[in-house]
Amino acid sequence: MSSAAPRTTGQHHLWSVDEHLEDILATVRPLDPIELQLLDAQGCVLVEDVTVPVSLPPFDNSSMDGYAVRVADVAGASGEFPAVLEVVGDVAAGESQLLHVGPGQSARIMTGAPLPPGAEAVVPVEWTDGGLGEGPVTGMRARSLAPEGAAGHVHVYRPAEDRAHVRAQGSDVRAGDRALEAGTVLGPPQIALLAAIGRGTARVRPRPRVVVMSTGSELLPPGEELGSGQIYDSNSFALTAAARDAGAIAYRVGAVADDAETLRSTIDDQLVRADLVVTTGGVSVGAYDVVKEALASTGDEDEAGGGVDFRRLAMQPGKPQGFGTIGPDHTPLLALPGNPVSSYVSFELFVRPAIRTLMGLADVHRASVRATLTADKALTSPKGRRQFLRGTHTDGTVRPVGGAGSHLVAALAHADALIVVPEDVETVEPGTEVEVILLG
Repeated sequence: MSSAAPRTTGQHHLWSVDEHLEDILATVRPLDPIELQLLDAQGCVLVEDVTVPVSLPPFDNSSMDGYAVRVADVAGASGEFPAVLEVVGDVAAGESQLLHVGPGQSARIMTGAPLPPGAEAVVPVEWTDGGLGEGPVTGMRARSLAPEGAAGHVHVYRPAEDRAHVRAQGSDVRAGDRALEAGTVLGPPQIALLAAIGRGTARVRPRPRVVVMSTGSELLPPGEELGSGQIYDSNSFALTAAARDAGAIAYRVGAVADDAETLRSTIDDQLVRADLVVTTGGVSVGAYDVVKEALASTGDEDEAGGGVDFRRLAMQPGKPQGFGTIGPDHTPLLALPGNPVSSYVSFELFVRPAIRTLMGLADVHRASVRATLTADKALTSPKGRRQFLRGTHTDGTVRPVGGAGSHLVAALAHADALIVVPEDVETVEPGTEVEVILLG
């Protein structure tokens, strides 16, 4: 599990975005490695180099359905003067007792089947009469329907070069090669490679388990009928989806009412399945900011290396933030603001890097690029705050989407980037080059 690091109290200090992120990443530690079955390791980060124990393919094999032949026997073959070869039998994929192909002979061979001794190349069945004596064919008849096809003679209408249509032993990877490096994220192709070289398990850092919960007595699950003063809980769905997108196993907890004891009890119950806890709402300065009431650090907790510190950050949106560790295992907890845009931007800046750190990834940040601002008018930003505006990025340009309000969730659905306006910039004119964080 993660271990806590000493933190400066956030009561009167205005934290920068970078300071807050550095504190998080200094506290969160990669999860301990475990051995997992291949399919359970999907999405996890490999913690050791994997060496190939057996070459791929492990033997010379055919890349086509056709006939295994000796090159000299089909030299000069043509439609007018085909080479006529004796068919000595079939070689199917998985065959262990191989035929021998001698001078003037061939063996009917299937894709993936081992090249029989004596054969030097494979001619596709389309270059032959398939043993039917009626001119070129387009395929082989099933053995169960025509077993006589494995005997008799075949007419070959084209020559073949040495090793034609033969996959050489070790042409994919050779025994002793490094198949995958430590730090590789195991997706379907990597799992396929591990299986192909005979590895049934992989030593990885597990995907972190992230518990997400919203707070607020006004929140109702989607699908229910709203009452007076109620709104639907979108934050917990957005952040759970974002955590899964970041690589975590994420659990959404139903919205918790504005009661400190209920929240503390709910969090305590969730710690058994959490490597990271994320709350949204209740972190500002209102009388009902329950997360702050329930989790704010005490002196004793700080000395023990635990507790949650609530801070003001020099950013917009997302000024109020909370971070610390809770429970006997010092499980990291990030408390995000409740406004939908503030919550999502805070996730991208702080929670996603924490998840990627728990996974053991070397690069935990979203990609950022420089792009030219296209807008109908200049953008304004509060002095001393780093602003993050939603935008759409296309071909080296970025255009703002929606306004600056932290409640405008509809615009967020159309954004694929965040436009970054530094703390010392109050106006950004169209045509200016800006930093853009890509969301995807």
